[in-house]
Amino acid sequence: MTPSPPLRTLGLEIAADGVAALTLDRPDEANAINAEMAAELRRVALMLAHDPSVRAVLVQSFGRVFCGGGDLGAFAAEDPADVPAYIESLTIDLHAALARFARMDAPVVAAVTGSAGGAGMSLVAACDLVVAAESAKFTMGYTKVGLVPDGTSSYFLARVVGLRRAADLVLTNRVLTAAQAEAWGLVNRVVPDGDVRDEALALARALAAGPTRTFGLAKQVLYEGAASSLEDAMERESRAISAAAATADAREGIAAFIGKRAPRFGGR
Repeated sequence: MTPSPPLRTLGLEIAADGVAALTLDRPDEANAINAEMAAELRRVALMLAHDPSVRAVLVQSFGRVFCGGGDLGAFAAEDPADVPAYIESLTIDLHAALARFARMDAPVVAAVTGSAGGAGMSLVAACDLVVAAESAKFTMGYTKVGLVPDGTSSYFLARVVGLRRAADLVLTNRVLTAAQAEAWGLVNRVVPDGDVRDEALALARALAAGPTRTFGLAKQVLYEGAASSLEDAMERESRAISAAAATADAREGIAAFIGKRAPRFGGR
């Protein structure tokens, strides 16, 4: 399955092993998100969510900046009276994309090189797992230019680092090193700069060989459970593990455990 019309701000390759490599491809503009990129992210996220061959997604970029956030140059190029509508339209597309990433069965892995700022940091927080370069840096930066966080950061960032630390990041715009980001829970693994893409790809490939539908159910109970009552969380878990038990992968996993062998998951 290929996007139509062709992508102009993103790269997309779906490998035979089920890993979809999604590349932010505006290196001359710090891979910043303009209206076109946000719309393409929404379109690609929908496509990947409905493609059963996709069993893991790798989000990456090239250049000195992973993602510089919203494209402030594009904002400034608009007539001032049109900027609020432009930004609202952009965020609607961006949020739709991130919602699909959160709700799709395939795990989403970010490979972060360089710096991630603003919506770029929000994107990192919204991914399921994050591999970062030792030299990577992270900053929110929204209030520094008089704007308010978007990109689901009020949901994901506050949950992965805690409300007090999220407030610190948003109000002071402090810059986190990769080591600090790992200590705060924003990043899962920090590796040497030259190893980031290989490590992230290896992780994505390992996940792509796993029980994809079960991963999706697991993501659901984790993300929805973070904002629900204990009773709702327990009921959601009961329904999810029951649904997982009905999958071919669960039958294979149980049989492999009993047979003392490695499971061979098919993603179903």
